[in-house]
Amino acid sequence: LANNGVSTVASLWTEVNRCGQNGDFTRALKAVNKILHEVKEDVTALHCKIVCLVQNCSFKEALNVMNTYSKVLGSELIVFEKAYCEYRLNRVESALKTIESVSEQTDKLKELYGQVLYRMERYDECKAVYTDLIRNSQDEYEEERKTNLSAVVAAMSTWEKASPDDLGLSETTYELSYNAACTLIGRGQLTEALNKLQEAEELCRVFFSEDSDITEEDVESELAVIHSQMAYIMQLQGRTEEALQLYNQVIKLKPSDVGLLAVTANNIITINKDQNVFDSKKKVKLTNADGVEYKLAKKQLQAIEFNKALLAMYTNQADQCRKLSSGLQSQNPGHPRPVLIQVAQLCREKQHSKAIELLQRFSDQHPDSASGIKLTMAQLYLTQGHVTKACDILRSIEDFKHKQGMISALVSMYSHEEDIDSAIDVFSQAIQYYQSEQPGSSVHLALVREAADFKLKYGRKKEAISDLEQLWKQNTNDIHTLAQLISAYSLVDQDKAKSLSKHLPSPESMSFNVDVDELENSHGANYVRKKAAKVTGENLPKEQGWGDVKLFKTLKLHTTCKLPKNYDPTANPDPERWLPMRERTYYRGRKKGKKKEQVGKGTQGATSGAASDLDASKTASSPPTSPRPGSAQASASTSAPAASNVVPPRQQKPATAGPGARKKAPQKKKKGGKGGW
Repeated sequence: LANNGVSTVASLWTEVNRCGQNGDFTRALKAVNKILHEVKEDVTALHCKIVCLVQNCSFKEALNVMNTYSKVLGSELIVFEKAYCEYRLNRVESALKTIESVSEQTDKLKELYGQVLYRMERYDECKAVYTDLIRNSQDEYEEERKTNLSAVVAAMSTWEKASPDDLGLSETTYELSYNAACTLIGRGQLTEALNKLQEAEELCRVFFSEDSDITEEDVESELAVIHSQMAYIMQLQGRTEEALQLYNQVIKLKPSDVGLLAVTANNIITINKDQNVFDSKKKVKLTNADGVEYKLAKKQLQAIEFNKALLAMYTNQADQCRKLSSGLQSQNPGHPRPVLIQVAQLCREKQHSKAIELLQRFSDQHPDSASGIKLTMAQLYLTQGHVTKACDILRSIEDFKHKQGMISALVSMYSHEEDIDSAIDVFSQAIQYYQSEQPGSSVHLALVREAADFKLKYGRKKEAISDLEQLWKQNTNDIHTLAQLISAYSLVDQDKAKSLSKHLPSPESMSFNVDVDELENSHGANYVRKKAAKVTGENLPKEQGWGDVKLFKTLKLHTTCKLPKNYDPTANPDPERWLPMRERTYYRGRKKGKKKEQVGKGTQGATSGAASDLDASKTASSPPTSPRPGSAQASASTSAPAASNVVPPRQQKPATAGPGARKKAPQKKKKGGKGGW
């Protein structure tokens, strides 16, 4: 029996070896189970069983075997298999602990370590791991490592806005070209990125044309990620119709990548905005597919959740909108967008006071990210007509306090409220800031010029002197500024004005060489001198001296005009004849009780003017009386500036079809690997 058992186990091992070489891990697993039935707790057989389970994607069962026989197998033998199973089960934290528990890592464990770091978005460490692997290893996996490294660089450029050094990666495959395009998108070079994606598409078609087993549908499915990224670039460039067409083509292909579907559907929703809501409701279901959270970056998932809340607001689902935005606020307490969504919903419900309270509370709790919040508060105050409160809010924003646009807005609002002192104070603070930070810059001098003009406009010549002096010192040839400065000093110090007037150019130097004939014959002249006819022979005129030359002909003034029929040349004209009747002193308004004749009213057959025709007192006409002097004033009123309604926060930027390399199991020897999501 012993000999038979040994021969049986040997034949089973032969079966395991043959099945392993053929890739038939299901039959190999059956043979290994028979070996373990004969020889329990055989370390090699247990290890082979774990490998077969991993190859069959039975990761939970493989972990159960490792945990059950942990004492027999030991931690060092199966550390890679354990970490890989945890990684595939999306237990990324556990996989990281398993890998870091080993004192010395093998190459395949480093490969897995890079995958885990990429999933955890620790891109700097991931980049160091792949750089070390490429430098210190020489095998058939070098192309895949370069693809993964380019994916890391693209992720750093897109999500962290970093600009890593050029690693000199050759773009010989469509995966490398795709990841290079993602890097260009992160840097904002959209045109170059689109050209790079077109190169990637061409490389992909050439690559699959060599395989006769690949159909056109397979090629289009492989190109879906490239087309979706092209559509994203077009959307950023404002070519929404072309982008929408490409997005819909990707959706119709029904790719197996749930991450690609989720991002494409989200970007379609951002194009629809508050239009085509029914289509957006259908597309939002694609973003809720299982496993999406493991395929996308955190910022992509965040953008999708923001857009779900906005879609609920656009579809008048107030409770759902509040629920989603509150959840987002709890997950991202310092992010202003969830609060802005709640405020937009409150404004749609006409609850502006609650909206302002919510904004004020967030601004007090998170002063570092309150700039956008305060701008929204100012807009709400303007909507309610509280211009001064809006100005106070705007002046409290340190990030925008000295921006030219902010200064212009504040001065305009203060001027409307006739608060000239506050407007001048805004100018003074801005000038002091640029005087200390950027003295003599174009922005500084432009502000000084605007401040001086503003003060002169409102009659504050004394206050404009210092600004005008500063401008004149910068450019002593500026005659316009010098003239303004002299005019301002004439009210304060006439001696100073006289001394400054010496710097004015003389009248001779200011004379211009004007061609009188050209000026008279120009289109803008009221009178054009007729050219004299050519005269020849004896009729030539005598030469005239300078005293005989007339530059301009005397125009004959026509003073006669048509007079009214009842004009009396002996009577004095009415001094108020140029004023409207309502503004004349003798105007007393219309007399009450006299109504105009009602046309078409009364009993049938009656004439509306019959009663007045029979009244003899109305037939005689009385001569006009002379006008009587008096005065009347027209009242004027001021109103607050019109402010637009609160614009709800715009939807989050469409989530980019994020860069990344499609990660592979280290033990598999399948080449390639596209930039993943």
